[in-house]
Amino acid sequence: MTSDSPHAPGKQNTLYVGALAKGLRLLHAFDESHTRLSLSELSERTGLDKSATQRFANTLHLEGMLDKDPRTRRYSPSHAWLQMAYAYYWSDTLVARAMPRLIELSQQIGETVNLAELSEDHIIYVSRLPCKRTHFAASIAGRRLPALSTSAGRVMLSTFPEAERQEALQNWPLHPYTPRTTLDRGKIADMVAQAVEQGYVISHHEMILNETSIAAPVRSPGQTAFAAVQCSVSSYSWPEERIREEILPYLQDTANSISPAPDSPEPRG
Repeated sequence: MTSDSPHAPGKQNTLYVGALAKGLRLLHAFDESHTRLSLSELSERTGLDKSATQRFANTLHLEGMLDKDPRTRRYSPSHAWLQMAYAYYWSDTLVARAMPRLIELSQQIGETVNLAELSEDHIIYVSRLPCKRTHFAASIAGRRLPALSTSAGRVMLSTFPEAERQEALQNWPLHPYTPRTTLDRGKIADMVAQAVEQGYVISHHEMILNETSIAAPVRSPGQTAFAAVQCSVSSYSWPEERIREEILPYLQDTANSISPAPDSPEPRG
């Protein structure tokens, strides 16, 4: 399994099917930096030998999960992945409830709006409404980022019980996306502690230089947040005071308005 796979093997589970898990490694090998892979590259990224890689890749191709270029013989994700994403969106009730509110927020502030959910120790963007200045990568749902490196992850963590919060601050991964990404866990702990009191997080330059991000939690009935509404703006155009005055009230209203009802399924975490 690739080192950055979001799933750990369940080999202690008697229902665990090792052959299926090995095949799924090939699907996890694809990401934004690895979109078309040869058998050798798949073998290297998955840790499987070339013979097994060839069998699994061929099976996934015949089952419609991978496309294969007849000229280069490289594999890539097929349209079946979009069909699975389509099914996911119908299964996630939070996304359906949130979308009208996210559209309204996008129109109110004229900036990029995202809905993020917690995915183990990462966040994943499940809805993204870009603005005019948004580049392509920031418009695609499904991007997964270390929670501690994002305003959405930090604000969700601020709603956790103290013991869980401290464990996450010590153990969850960090990654330097820019020269100014915060890697000091003490500083991140201070930001999260401040969010406990304020109910929101503002961060700067974490994912993109000269970009400011602000996030507010979408709280579950038990008051622990597994989702957040997040906005990204230009640091040149939006000083913090302006963000607090012109974005924060709308952002918090949006997050509060899409919080799950007591009898609703909890967002995926």
